[in-house]
Amino acid sequence: MDADVIIVGAGPTGLMLAGELRLADVRPVVLEQHAQRRDIPKAGGLGGQILELLRYRGLLERYEAACPGQLPAPRFPFGGVHVDLTSLQDPPMHALPLPQPQLEQLLEERAGELDVDIRRGRRVVGVSQDEAGVTVDARCPDGTRRLRARYVVGCDGARSRVRELAGFAFPGTTYPEVNRLAQVTLSETVTIRDDGGLDLPGHDTIRPGFTRTDHGLFGIGASPTDTTVSLYTVEDETTAYYDDTPMTVAELQGSIQRVLGLQVPVATALRLSRFTFRAHQAERYRDRRILVAGDAAHLFPATGVALNAGMLDAVNLAWKLAAAVNGQAHTGPTVNDWAHTGLLDTYHSERHLAAARTMLHTQAQVALRRAHDPAAEALREVFQELLTDEAPLRRMGALIAGTDIIYPMPGASPHALSGTFAPDLRLHGERGTTSVAELMHTARPVLLDLADREDVREAAGGWRQRVDVHTAKTDDRPADALLIRPDGHIAWAAAVDEPTHTSAPDLREALSTWFGAPR
Repeated sequence: MDADVIIVGAGPTGLMLAGELRLADVRPVVLEQHAQRRDIPKAGGLGGQILELLRYRGLLERYEAACPGQLPAPRFPFGGVHVDLTSLQDPPMHALPLPQPQLEQLLEERAGELDVDIRRGRRVVGVSQDEAGVTVDARCPDGTRRLRARYVVGCDGARSRVRELAGFAFPGTTYPEVNRLAQVTLSETVTIRDDGGLDLPGHDTIRPGFTRTDHGLFGIGASPTDTTVSLYTVEDETTAYYDDTPMTVAELQGSIQRVLGLQVPVATALRLSRFTFRAHQAERYRDRRILVAGDAAHLFPATGVALNAGMLDAVNLAWKLAAAVNGQAHTGPTVNDWAHTGLLDTYHSERHLAAARTMLHTQAQVALRRAHDPAAEALREVFQELLTDEAPLRRMGALIAGTDIIYPMPGASPHALSGTFAPDLRLHGERGTTSVAELMHTARPVLLDLADREDVREAAGGWRQRVDVHTAKTDDRPADALLIRPDGHIAWAAAVDEPTHTSAPDLREALSTWFGAPR
């Protein structure tokens, strides 16, 4: 084997997967068709659940430090209406304005620290599999090279060659809609009003927020205290655009002219992005030793969610793939004491479920933003009014963030925390004060004993080589004990003051389900 896992694609999903695999002592090789990292900002930042996961890996401060300017207030567009979470003390959704080239640079630096092998200028032209592994043919400047590994993961985007070569069905809908987003400074002839609107010489005021015309949608995000202005247009077009074709200022101004019927004088462009929207999801994320993740597995018809979903795919998959690899390396291809038989299949079941949830709200955004008649305007007005109440506002924020995902946990005791993302409890133990987030930096599973339960610790005895056991106290403990997977989700929980004779069998079953046979 040339590697344990071949990852195709050095975008955010592929690089995140490579780093997570190295934390689990698995050797990935990353193949990327482009010789250099691209500077086209396909995405403008991260948001939602992935930010908490990065904090649990001890990486969030590094990412925040790389962001230009101040972190934005939690306000988000949703299909032509606004989800304004600033009234909430603990908003369920935050964003990090980190353009994709800078994000990929940080991920690649992290991969270098973990000694990940990244090979650029390698375009995959063949993928096949057998009982023992996969074979990948990659074309490079000096010919075609063949590599062998135990698994291959296609993280190679919307036009995934891995998905195509493996024959994964990718049904869905393509919308005849082009969105253009720019961060610019404007000519001195333009005045930014106190309310965020624009005064253009010789024209009426352009009001802040969204302006809908017969030709599309125009949006402004501006403040009199900031020289940077966000401009946004939406038009129906049938032109086929590709990621490798960057947007220009002339293209942006042409779109504004068509939508508004006037020009907005641009001085400098800080970011130019174009989005075409498709709603597609692979029918399966795994075929034996071939898997797909990120945009190769799903495309959503709204901005601001793809990076979150793709990088969470990577975190969910990595530890399961590592268990499969380590088990086969130690016990052979047909026997695996490191993982339950169906462990790797839970990647598809869990992340397909999560993507379907994301597809639900992004397609709802399509319905909200694309209709133009009076009934649609009334719908948007009612929807906006509902978001002035705290309960629907919180629910919508959690839906966008992906923080409302609860994975089904086979064999888990019926506890409200099972399947949820572990709360970052403050912990007090023999070694001082720590937190759940700090315990998760190494991406290892954690059994957290919060009630000094000897029966819990004894039940986990056979798994101590694979599971870190910690005893600590916390204020207002939500459970007597928590079994936390490497992706931060709770696999099992013991209720507060639960009888000891009921906990140990359930815990052993959960440990066996997720982390293999005891040793």
